[in-house]
Amino acid sequence: MDPGHVAYGLRAQYGLLVTPDTVVAWERGHIRPTEQELTALAGVLWCAPAELIAAATTLREHRLARGLAPEELARRVGLAAHAYQRMEDEGRWRGTERQTAALAELLGLGPRELITATGGDESLAELLRGAATTRWQAYVKPAVKMVPLPKRIVESALQRLHTDYHARMAATSSWGASAATGDEGRAYLEEITGHFWAAVGP
Repeated sequence: MDPGHVAYGLRAQYGLLVTPDTVVAWERGHIRPTEQELTALAGVLWCAPAELIAAATTLREHRLARGLAPEELARRVGLAAHAYQRMEDEGRWRGTERQTAALAELLGLGPRELITATGGDESLAELLRGAATTRWQAYVKPAVKMVPLPKRIVESALQRLHTDYHARMAATSSWGASAATGDEGRAYLEEITGHFWAAVGP
C-alpha cells in the first residue's frame, strides 16, 4: 500500500483526516501518530499496534505494545486512572516502589527500559556524572534507589565508571598529552548512561 492508500483507508474506515504526507512522516519517524491514529493504522494494515512500534521508549508506547487501555494499566498497578494518564502524558512516573515494580512486570520492562520509560534518564545521567567525577561510594545508595538492581552490581558499575573516567583525565594531565585528550573525559561523561549499562551487563 502506498501512503495515499493508507490515508484513504484511515479516512474511509475510521473517519480520520490524515494526508499521505502525514503517513510518510510517520514512516520516517518525523512525527508520531496519536494513540487513536496508531490503533486505526494497525486496523488499516491488518496488524497489531505493537508491530508498528520499532522500539518502544515511552510509557504510552510500551502500554500500546501490550494492548492495554490506560484505565486497565492504572487499575493493575494500583493507581487512579486520571493520575496514571497525567503521568503518561507528562512522561514522568511518580508511582511508589510497589507500583513501579508492578508497572515493570506488567509491561515486561528491564531496568534500562524502565528508567527510560518513566522519564528517569536525565536524572540517572546526572547522578552517574557525579559518581564518575567525585567519590563514587556516596552515590551507591541513591543509585540503588533509582535503578532496580542489586547493590553489588550498582557498586561495581559505579566504581568502573569512576576508574574509567579518571584514567582518561589522568592522560590529559600528563606531560606531553595533546589538547584533544581532555575531550575524551567530556565525551565519556556525555555518554555516561551507556557506559553504566555496559558496566552493569546483560
